[in-house]
Amino acid sequence: MAYAPFDLKGKVALVTGGNRGIGLGMVEALAQAGADVVIWGSSAEHNAKAEAKLTTYGVRVLAQQVNVADEAAVVAAMAEAAVAMGRIDTVIANAGIGGGAPSFSEFGTEQYRRVLSVNLDGVFFTFREACKHMVERARGGDPGGSLIGIASLAAIEGAARNEAYAATKGAVISMMKSVAVEHARYGVRANAILPGWIATDMTAGAQESKAFAEKVIPRVPARRWGEPADFGGIAVYLASDASSYHSGDTFVIDGAYSIF
Repeated sequence: MAYAPFDLKGKVALVTGGNRGIGLGMVEALAQAGADVVIWGSSAEHNAKAEAKLTTYGVRVLAQQVNVADEAAVVAAMAEAAVAMGRIDTVIANAGIGGGAPSFSEFGTEQYRRVLSVNLDGVFFTFREACKHMVERARGGDPGGSLIGIASLAAIEGAARNEAYAATKGAVISMMKSVAVEHARYGVRANAILPGWIATDMTAGAQESKAFAEKVIPRVPARRWGEPADFGGIAVYLASDASSYHSGDTFVIDGAYSIF
């Protein structure tokens, strides 16, 4: 019998912020590996475009318009997805926003709360509801599940003028470790991914900056921006049975930037 742990047929993966950027890069790979997919996004337009693309892979696709900062919306959407798809095996909390300030001393409270509401509260709500589903399934004799939190290099490096964003991403790492320890008995594993400089809408300003192109990207040993597709492999691995004993870890995907 052929070794095929990366075959995701029969599995269902839900990705928040899955309608573009890193989220869509992961969803596409998951669908190509055979998983049925659920995408959450706040934009109906982007959801529709992503859904149309994903259906070409021959898998079931459910697109839900969800603001992850809205607790009630997350609770309702997770329950709806579980019923519609029959189960949820992998949940990737990828939805996030940027939001810095001219300086830390000028960081507005409203901006701070806005970043935390999406990047931390949203992850908390998403994984709490995912765990409810996975624990219930395990108690019914069907254990297993994979939770993946998208953090950032900002969690482990100094992100000047981005203290709120950095705080949320550091918190995601800690949350995943706690979830990993508590839920291992149910066959549920939890890991974090830390992207480096990735070409997405969030980094559009840096991509257009001549100074950034001349001073930062040349310091990336891979000598290029990362792309959403660079996250497909790790998403498939963590969603697959190949990672059944891999939990509580952090995966840095940055073209070796952070170690150079």
